[in-house]
This record gives sequence, C-alpha cells and structure tokens, in this order.
Amino acid sequence: MRYAGRAEWTKLRTDPSNRWLLLGVVALTLAVGTAVAMTSRCDSPGCGEDPTRLSLTGVMVGQVVVAIVAVLMAGNEYGTGMMRTTVAAVPRRTTVLFSKAVVLTAVILVAGAIGVLGSLLIGGTVQPGRGFTEAHGYEAMPSADPETLRAAVGSVLYLALIGLLSLGIALIVRSSATAIGIVLGLLFFFPILAQVITDPDWQRLLQQIAPMTAGLSVQTTIGVDQLPIGPWEGLGVAALWAVGALALGGATLHARDV
Repeated sequence: MRYAGRAEWTKLRTDPSNRWLLLGVVALTLAVGTAVAMTSRCDSPGCGEDPTRLSLTGVMVGQVVVAIVAVLMAGNEYGTGMMRTTVAAVPRRTTVLFSKAVVLTAVILVAGAIGVLGSLLIGGTVQPGRGFTEAHGYEAMPSADPETLRAAVGSVLYLALIGLLSLGIALIVRSSATAIGIVLGLLFFFPILAQVITDPDWQRLLQQIAPMTAGLSVQTTIGVDQLPIGPWEGLGVAALWAVGALALGGATLHARDV
C-alpha cells in the first residue's frame, strides 16, 4: 500500500494540469465566496441571512473542479492505457483503488481547507461592513463558533466526498468525459428537479437524497431545524453516495480486464 500510494502521488503531482486544477479549487472557492460575501447585505435585525453559508458559496463551484481532478485520476489512465501498467505493477486491484482514494482525499483536503478557511476569514472581515453586525444579531467574527466550525470542517469533508464519488464513477465508466457528465448530472439534476416538482413532500425527499443538497446542508448555521435533513445527516448522505460509487468502481475494476 505504501509503494502504491507513492506511485499514485507521483502520477498526480507530475501532471502539470493537476497543479492548476487544484489551484483552481482554491481560487474559485475563494473568489466566489468573497464575491457573495461582499455583495450580500443585512439591512435590519433578523434579516434571516446565514453569513457563514454565504461565505462558503464558493464550495459549490469548487466541487466541479474537484470532480474533474478525481475523474482524470482514473480516466487519464484508461485513456492512455496506463491502467494496464498500474495493475501489472500492483496486481491487487483493492490496493490500486485504496491508494488512489487515499492520495486523492489527501490533496483535496489540503486544497479544500485552504479555500474554506480563506473564504471564512474574508467573509468575517467584510461582512460586518455589509450589515452583519451585533446590532442586527450577528457576532462580529464567529470563526470560533461551534456551528461555524462544523460548517468549515463539513465543507472540506464534503469536497473530499465529491472527489471520491467522482473517482468511483470514473472507474465504472472508464471515460473522463462520460464520468464528468454523470457527476455533474448527479450534483445538479436533483436540485433542478426539486424546483420543477410542486409537491412539497417530493421536494423534501429529493433534497434529502441529493448528494449536493444534502451534503451542503452542513454549511447551515441559522435555521438548522428548518432544513429537510440535518447537517451531519446530510453529509452522511453524500458519504453514502461516495461509498456506493467506490464500491461499484472497485467491483468493476476487479471484474474487467483492463
């Protein structure tokens, strides 16, 4: 496992596109979060806005780049035929799967942590000037607040789970373009469908089972009791999607002759 992990790390870091993509995860998370924080306002007490979630809006965009990094980790090997060399060097397919998952998770956690923490720091700096003050019922810098800490940690874990989900799908379909399309469809189809359906019970169900809607509920710090699913329960739904995709991807890797 140690040698397989080193090999996966070498393949990941020696591809220049991965460096730019990981930088893109940080940059997009920061840029979108900063833009939303700087343009949001709270003009009266109890305005109902969630400043923490607003600052973390960039995670929704950063996850797209995370998905691309994860898909290319397996898709590029299938596209170039490198996967044959990988399984020849490491015959145990389970070791190949776990080494890819561990290396991918590590780099996404680092990139995600930088983007998330940076977004919260910038948001905490600019939002008081946008009306998120103690006079309107908000703490000036809630970075040490338990709910904010949960939102930060949960957002980083969510990005890692999206990466693992994408890796699993790439192993299943063995095509980068197809895998990216499927991942983006899973992430954004359910929220769109929930907007189209008018039945509130079906809307709530879709929000509870959708990987993005459920997973990003961990960012909510205000009105948690009104969510379709609890913050950690929602992250658990995203984890189930990731585990399911990895399990099916691992089974496919075992069953097929690469």
